Amino acid sequence: MSRLLRGFGEVLEKRELIVSLAGADFRKRFVGSFLGIVWMFIQPIITVLIYYVIFQLGFKSQPVADVPYVLWLIPAIVPWFFFNDAWGGATNCLYEYRHLVKKMVFPVGMLPIIKIVASLFVHLIFIWILLAVYLLAGTDPSLWWLQSLYYSFCAAFLALGLSYLTASVNAFFKDMGQFVQIILQIGMWVAPIMWDLNMFSESIRWIFKLNPFYYIVEGYRDCFIDHDGFWQRPALTLYFWCVAGAVFFIGTGLFRKLRPHFADVL
Repeated sequence: MSRLLRGFGEVLEKRELIVSLAGADFRKRFVGSFLGIVWMFIQPIITVLIYYVIFQLGFKSQPVADVPYVLWLIPAIVPWFFFNDAWGGATNCLYEYRHLVKKMVFPVGMLPIIKIVASLFVHLIFIWILLAVYLLAGTDPSLWWLQSLYYSFCAAFLALGLSYLTASVNAFFKDMGQFVQIILQIGMWVAPIMWDLNMFSESIRWIFKLNPFYYIVEGYRDCFIDHDGFWQRPALTLYFWCVAGAVFFIGTGLFRKLRPHFADVL
C-alpha cells in the first residue's frame, strides 16, 4: 500500500511534466499526416460499422437486454479501444523514449503513465461520441453516465500495471510487444464485448468473469444501459481490484528491479 501511495504522490508531484509529455506524444502521432487526428478515429469507427453491418444487418441480431445491438455494443467497445491503445503503446515506451531513459535525471517510471495519459485524451473524446450516439438515439441524459469516469480509471489502472510488467520485459526481449498484440486480439473476443455472456450456461460463465476486463465491460453497460452502480457488484468489484492491485505491484516491482539495466540494453 505504501508503494501505491508513493506512486500516486510522485504522479501528483510531476503532473505538469506528465501532461506536457503526454500532449507532445499525442501530437507526435499525427506529424506529417494530412488528416491528422482524424486517423485516430477512422479505424475504431469503421470497426463499429463492420460489426453493425455483420451482426445487426447481416445476421439480424436481436436486441440484447431490449437494446438495439449497436447501442449495446458501443459502451463495451469504447473502453476496449482505450485499453488496447494504452497497453499496446505503453509496452514499447522504453524503446520509443530511449533517449530519455539514458538520461539519469529523468524519472523513467513516468513513461508508461505518459503513454496511458496520451491514450486517455483520445478516450475522453470517444466518451463524448458515445454520449452523442445515445442522445441521437433518443436516450435521456442520466447521472449514471458519469460513472463511466470511474470505469475509465479502472481500465487505466489495469493497463498501467500490465504496462510496467510488459515494458520491463520488452526492454530485454523485443518479442514482448508482438506477444501483447496477440493477447489483445484474443482478449477482444474473450471479453463479452460483441456477444452476450448469457449465451452460455452459468457453469461456464464464471470462466469469462475471471477476465478482469469483464468488470469494465459490464460496468460501462451498467452506466448506459442498466443504470446500476459499481457498489451493486461488490464481489466483482473486490475481485477486480485484487487482480488489478496484484498486477500493479508485480509490474512496478519488476520495473524497479530492472530499471538500472534499461540504459544498457536500449
